[in-house]
Amino acid sequence: MAHLTIREDQLLLRLTWPEKAAARRFRILVPLSAVRTVMIEPDWWRALRGRRGRGVWVPEVFCVGVRRHSAGKDFVAVRPDGPVLCIGLPPSSPFSLLVVSVPDPDATARCLRDAAPNLVPAAGGGLWRSLPVPEEAPKTRD
Repeated sequence: MAHLTIREDQLLLRLTWPEKAAARRFRILVPLSAVRTVMIEPDWWRALRGRRGRGVWVPEVFCVGVRRHSAGKDFVAVRPDGPVLCIGLPPSSPFSLLVVSVPDPDATARCLRDAAPNLVPAAGGGLWRSLPVPEEAPKTRD
């Protein structure tokens, strides 16, 4: 399972060796000031937005890599054994969303919410949310 670490003003996502090989990436480093949302998706498969890109996608084992969709790219490192932590980033970031399986998503989300200075308040204020899929976004009238 991937590990999230907060170092000073940075969020470090470190992958395990099998995940590194699958994603062809060692780590992802994000400034805490870039974290916009932190939520927990109870259904891991709902966090897999868009089409699979570079990585390994074995749905009942693990999914690691980059997923592409109309709103950009997501980085995913999930295992199908529970909820996943979803970290939203601004449009200027290489990824729109980091989706990670962590041992204790509640504690990790609370810690990250305390550390990130620029969070956008979530509707309802809870940690557990269902992610919007870009293709499912409600249409607005002009």
